[in-house]
Amino acid sequence: MVIGDKGQVMQIRQASTADLPRIMMINRLCLPENYTYYFFDSILQSYPKTFLVAEVNGEIVGYVMCRVEHGLSKLDRLNMKRLGHIISIAVLPDHRRMGIATALLKRALEVLKEEYKCSEAFLEVRVSNHPAISLYQKLGLAIVRISKGYYIDGEDAYVMAKRL
Repeated sequence: MVIGDKGQVMQIRQASTADLPRIMMINRLCLPENYTYYFFDSILQSYPKTFLVAEVNGEIVGYVMCRVEHGLSKLDRLNMKRLGHIISIAVLPDHRRMGIATALLKRALEVLKEEYKCSEAFLEVRVSNHPAISLYQKLGLAIVRISKGYYIDGEDAYVMAKRL
């Protein structure tokens, strides 16, 4: 159990296959980037420890999903690293600004480091998504570059990263 910023009791736990319809509903409601059931399921099967849900009063109100990649460091040029890629995070509108996204991300970052032995974590975020950028900066992620036209609608993304 975790006590959120507003004193609400929430639980952060690993997602299960049975949670995927609810997770997909949250994704579609909250984000313009939507994924197929197969994509969600493949991430869950491959990286179950960093596919997390947040429950308030037994109801899933948010999720985060991550995967592990091997590639060039986002922070140290020309160095290969084990990277934790935060693919997607969303919290239902009525449950925002209560510390739920913070709790999800903190736990995901811990698991990426401890369980998956990642040395960095990174994500992409719309340059216009100021609340998310602020949250990520609060958790130690820094803008490392701009990815032009990253999103399907043509909006640029910031690539943000941090050492774990």
